[in-house]
Amino acid sequence: MRIGLIGGLDRNVAALQALGQAKGHEVRFHTGVMAGPASAAALRALVARSELVVLVTDINSHNAVRTARREARHLDRPLKIVRKMGHTQFAALLHGLTDEAATAAA
Repeated sequence: MRIGLIGGLDRNVAALQALGQAKGHEVRFHTGVMAGPASAAALRALVARSELVVLVTDINSHNAVRTARREARHLDRPLKIVRKMGHTQFAALLHGLTDEAATAAA
């Protein structure tokens, strides 16, 4: 599954990406910084490419939250809004995705 993670701490990116890859997911990131038109376009492209969008609100700009929510709704992408996202929370999210996939396959 392609997961788009918007916001959060930059120092967690490598660990979260490795965790996602270990579980068979492709994880892409956007810092949530909306410094100009290129940043907004990159955020919209990330949402468009993702099968699941995770939006971290604690470390994110209000404009990025609004843009990501609007784009996810427009493209009918599943959106999970969380306040913080660390290694433990991301592992739990991935575990939940695995459980949902197993239930759907049965």
